[in-house]
Amino acid sequence: MIPDINYLAVIAATLSSMVVGSIWYTPKVFGNYWMRAADITPSGKASDAVRPIVITVIVSFITAWVLAGAAFISWDFYGGSFFVNTLVTALILWAGFTAARFITHDAFDGRPTGLTVLNVAHELVTIVIMAIIIGVWPA
Repeated sequence: MIPDINYLAVIAATLSSMVVGSIWYTPKVFGNYWMRAADITPSGKASDAVRPIVITVIVSFITAWVLAGAAFISWDFYGGSFFVNTLVTALILWAGFTAARFITHDAFDGRPTGLTVLNVAHELVTIVIMAIIIGVWPA
C-alpha cells in the first residue's frame, strides 16, 4: 500500500516548522537561553544562517512527509478520525524517535538538561502543529 499524501499540507507543515523555529529561538523567547546553554556566539553575518536554514527546510519537509504517510497508514488501519490519528501518530513518533534520541545524544554529549528540554519541547510543538495542519487537510 502506498499512503495517500496531500503534498500541499506537507508544504504548509514544512513552512510551519520554519515559523515555529523562528519564534521559538528568537532572543526574546528562548534564543538567548539557547545560545548560552549551547555555547553559541552569533557571528552577526546573515549569510552564516543560509546553510542551516536550507538544511532545516529539507529536514522539515521529510518530517512532514513521513508524518503524513504514517498518519494515513494509521488512519487506514485503525479507522476513525484522520485528525485524531494524525495527532496520536505525531505524538508517538515524537516520543519514540525525536525525544528519545535527543535525550540519549544530549546525555552522552554532556549537554545541559535545560537545553535538552528546550529542544525536545520545540520539537514537540513543531510536530503537533505539523500534525494539526496535516490532520485537517487529508489527502
